[in-house]
Amino acid sequence: MFYKLKGKKVVECSREEFVKFFRPSKNRRVAETYIFNPYGKKIWVSTVFLGLDHNFSGYGPPILFETMIFGGPYNTYQERYRTWDEAERGHARAVKKAMKSRFNPVYLFKNIFLK
Repeated sequence: MFYKLKGKKVVECSREEFVKFFRPSKNRRVAETYIFNPYGKKIWVSTVFLGLDHNFSGYGPPILFETMIFGGPYNTYQERYRTWDEAERGHARAVKKAMKSRFNPVYLFKNIFLK
């Protein structure tokens, strides 16, 4: 089964609609945050809409959003969610986690929430 977003709402769609929706990558971005420390090291926190169900248990609603941390001590940290709102809250938790890490970030460079 394929999914796309209408605003922040998830809707089922055909394969063709899925491909068309996913072509511009901005359609999948929920939020992204870049964090830098004084030594120029960077952490990137990214939250995206997946479009395919990642609930592999077969029970419960589809899991369609994912947050990952790239860089720093939590590199490849990952959480997945069912809704846009859960994804936004999860992104904020991941940013907080990255900011509290031993990475010692100085400031948030860019925090973008789309749509």
